[in-house]
Amino acid sequence: MGDSAPAPSGKRSALLAIAVGGGIAGTLDLTQACILFGWRVPLTIAGGLLGPEARHGGVGIYVLGVALHFFIACSAAAVYYGASRKLRFLTEYPLVCGLFFGAAVEEVMTLVVLPLSALHDTGPYELHDLILGLLVHMVVVGLPISFSVRRFAK
Repeated sequence: MGDSAPAPSGKRSALLAIAVGGGIAGTLDLTQACILFGWRVPLTIAGGLLGPEARHGGVGIYVLGVALHFFIACSAAAVYYGASRKLRFLTEYPLVCGLFFGAAVEEVMTLVVLPLSALHDTGPYELHDLILGLLVHMVVVGLPISFSVRRFAK
């Protein structure tokens, strides 16, 4: 039997802030992506790891895509949480900081993650799509993460 002692409150609040922020951001982002681009989006996400052939995958590949999406969302929340420990303004001004963080997440995904993925997606991109991606990620990724960290991180 394992030790059932409660986790220190600092560690618990960090995990809660990351899980809630990443969970909400991941849910909102995946939902909007599926509404805009179709319910096969998780297959494309899995394709970032497995290659283009994953787009024709089955249930297992679909679940992998969903899991990868939430891993990325929780990783973004962990980055924001970690930065907020040194940069206190991230928790003092969650609206502005969250919007900028969401834009940064979009840019990192577009300019770093997608080109390095197994899909090697480097554009060219339409201006409309770039603006839409920025605005959506500012709201559905940046804000849930920043407000979650403000609310739960002690």
